[in-house]
Amino acid sequence: MISDQDKPSIPGVSDPLQEIKHALDHPIGAPKIEELARPGMEVALLFDDLQRPTPVHLALPEILNRLNRAGIPDGRITGICALGTHPIPSMEQLKKKVGEEAFSRLQEHLFAHDPHASDNVIIGKTHRGTLVEINRHVAFADLIIGVGECMPHPVAGFGGGCKIIMPGVCSYRSVADHHFTWMRHRNSKVNVMDGNSFYEEIVDAGTLSRLSFKLDFIINDKKEVIRAFAGNPIAEHREASHYAASLYLIPLPKMADVTIASAFPLEVGVQATKALVMAGFCTRSGGTIIWVAPQKEAGPIMPLIKEMGSSESAGDFHRRLILGEIPEHLRSFGISYIMQVVFFKELPEKFNVVHVTEGLSPEQVRMMKFSYSPNIQEAINQVSKKMPKADVAVFPSGGNIIPEVRY
Repeated sequence: MISDQDKPSIPGVSDPLQEIKHALDHPIGAPKIEELARPGMEVALLFDDLQRPTPVHLALPEILNRLNRAGIPDGRITGICALGTHPIPSMEQLKKKVGEEAFSRLQEHLFAHDPHASDNVIIGKTHRGTLVEINRHVAFADLIIGVGECMPHPVAGFGGGCKIIMPGVCSYRSVADHHFTWMRHRNSKVNVMDGNSFYEEIVDAGTLSRLSFKLDFIINDKKEVIRAFAGNPIAEHREASHYAASLYLIPLPKMADVTIASAFPLEVGVQATKALVMAGFCTRSGGTIIWVAPQKEAGPIMPLIKEMGSSESAGDFHRRLILGEIPEHLRSFGISYIMQVVFFKELPEKFNVVHVTEGLSPEQVRMMKFSYSPNIQEAINQVSKKMPKADVAVFPSGGNIIPEVRY
């Protein structure tokens, strides 16, 4: 056994609004919002969508009040749901996200970003040549402020920071160009920022778009605020990421022969795949991953399973994506979902994956090129017959950890 360490849930703060005010009063690497804002400015206020538990309903009124005090009335502030390529929410869903107060104050200036809109604006290219085409309200704003969540991300290192721009308010073709180009680079992985081209291109896009200020939250599995960070989008995100790493990082002395990963606490739909992806970072090539996920709401991953049933390799499918040849039945899904197909096709090419699940049939699991097991004990018996001696890592909360192999 080389690791059986778990990361217990961190309790949230008792007063999240006070935490927000403290972060905004003590910005990292930037002046306060009240000092950045000037009378007459047009402000774009970006926030993430309903797929994130960010308490936008608490943050937006506080930011609006500070902008008002700096001489900018609500009528010169545009609220934009930075959804990337996720489905566009209804006005009712937007109201739920931003809360009654912000909705009534911004109602005539509240929009969801449309990645397919013909009026998205090309503002340039990153240093590596990624096209940056963004929402027109952002392109023409005088001051751009973002609100989001910082959490471990399997490709970008950590969520939050400039991701509110890329993919948040970028066009579909910009996001596709960036995501599909850098998604399989060796350094595009969790807890890596320096040398991670996927992350560095996101920062480039954020700088190019003139994102001036960001508020990022660290949130637990109960959707409670643990801590808030604010200020310069790059500097505050660095500190938020270091803090998140301190909560979730589990060091390992070597690569595991066998990794047993439970999807808990992210057990629903595509979220359940996070534990499997994380296990892949610390399991040796040719090793075994026992992925435990109930899949009681399996609907969202069925298109993924269908695509995995094809004989096409991860490399060939990836090349099709680069050429813009996205399968018809996946076109309605966000680009991050389509990326999962490549990652999942890679897994059985590199590992023996045993899926312990109640919600999928043995046939569906075999379509994914995985082995099926109805319970964890049978999975262990199955693996131990082939590998009686092995270095084993066990992650009881596999959806909430960052494994790091320290050689």
